[in-house]
Amino acid sequence: MITVVDYGMGNLRSVAKAFEAVGASVKVSSKPEDIKNSKAIVVPGVGAFGDAIKHLKELNLYDEIINHVNNKKPYFGICLGLQILFEKGYEFGEHKGLGIIKGKVIRFKQKEGYKIPHMGWNQVSIKQKNGLFTDIKNSEFFYFVHSFYVVPEDSKVVASTTDYINEFCSSIQIDNIWAVQFHPEKSQKAGLKLIKNFVEKVNTL
Repeated sequence: MITVVDYGMGNLRSVAKAFEAVGASVKVSSKPEDIKNSKAIVVPGVGAFGDAIKHLKELNLYDEIINHVNNKKPYFGICLGLQILFEKGYEFGEHKGLGIIKGKVIRFKQKEGYKIPHMGWNQVSIKQKNGLFTDIKNSEFFYFVHSFYVVPEDSKVVASTTDYINEFCSSIQIDNIWAVQFHPEKSQKAGLKLIKNFVEKVNTL
């Protein structure tokens, strides 16, 4: 069973439907015991970094997610679900994240000719070809909606980059953690393939 974590900040149904579309058995839940008993979790999210952490703590999910990752169980993060993995976020002040990945989350700087948030289709330059991006072509388009992006301390975790205002990390992959800044559930065929890659990884465990 793959649990989509409900902490009140995401379009959970569209994410769950995308996973179901590639054959996954999915449960949407905000219960700590469901996280604990899940083979894998998906953490989507749209909104502010600080609010996300606040909601996770209020629902007693903060420590449960950290335990899940520390127990080497698969984690798939989408958008805010990528960002909260990091140590600090700077949206409406400075906020502490899950601290699983060393680094920070910062806002795009204003640049003439560019709008913030970064919204719409954009290409990803693949840095890790296996796993997350197995059988997905380099420079494939995915759908983005965000004003902040992650800055990992260790470049080895970067699975892809994307250019918008500046080059930024658009996904990470390390051990049992796969997480993306874009929305695979909104990215049509390529997005479903990426989700299927994760489900196939989970099914081998």
